[in-house]
Amino acid sequence: MTATVRETASAVVVAPATNPATRSNRRRSSVGALRPSWVTYLLVSIVTLVSVLPLYYTIVMASHTNAEMAAKVPPLLPNGSLFTNLKAALKLAPLNQGLVNSVLVSSAVTVATVAFCTLGGFAFAKLRFRGSRALLAFCIATMMVPTQMGIIPLYMLMARLGLAGHLQSVILPTLVTAFGIFFMRQYLTGAIPDELIEAAYVDGAGSFRVFRSIVLPAARPAMAVLAMLTFLTTWNDFFWPIIALSSQNPTVQVSFQSLATGYAPQQSVIMAGTLYGVLPVLIVFTLLGKHIVGGIMQGAVKG
Repeated sequence: MTATVRETASAVVVAPATNPATRSNRRRSSVGALRPSWVTYLLVSIVTLVSVLPLYYTIVMASHTNAEMAAKVPPLLPNGSLFTNLKAALKLAPLNQGLVNSVLVSSAVTVATVAFCTLGGFAFAKLRFRGSRALLAFCIATMMVPTQMGIIPLYMLMARLGLAGHLQSVILPTLVTAFGIFFMRQYLTGAIPDELIEAAYVDGAGSFRVFRSIVLPAARPAMAVLAMLTFLTTWNDFFWPIIALSSQNPTVQVSFQSLATGYAPQQSVIMAGTLYGVLPVLIVFTLLGKHIVGGIMQGAVKG
């Protein structure tokens, strides 16, 4: 037996050290393999052009008159009538008030949704309690129910609470979402090892301390994504705000309906008002886009 082991050990040949030149060549080949080709740049350019074209043509329409846009050959470049159309839009619709209301509603809903959904996701992902699977299944099942089915009972509830026509009627029903809870639960399940949570409990930390010191730092990338999705969804929501709010206290999406009044709506004025309502979202995404992408990439790196 000993001889066999010795023969086997002697038969094992230690692989020689790899030549540094070979290593550098492999690195160069791997880096070269990751370099995008001209086809990749062409596809990215086409996707970017298709994505930016609607916004660009909105600017073109907002900077011309209806007569110019109705010409046989529509203009393709912006003109100098943008501010004139924007002033006309501000006179026809309460866009400033709608803009302020949308900022308040979207900010409140985003902060509350991120906070509550992170707590709920942590509970379903890392805490063990009776009925957690059934409760999670019920939470996910609510996503399959159409929103239109609950509009009448929801409005009746808001009316009985005296909140119909107020911004609270738009904020309260959307403070937490089933999608947000499921999204955070899926992220936290793989982002935080169970051993780390158990070690914190052994050291005497409570659930709130574990959530504050361990879960929140690890969940920042997912929280950033959820915040961006929630803000955009709330900002663009039209169906429930037009039912719950009055024309004197609208969000920016509801205020757009005042631009289409009249026998012959001014399309250029409507586009100018639309551009006015979209501009704050573009500014926020331009300022925070790098931080959101950086947070996503940071969360994707395994240490």
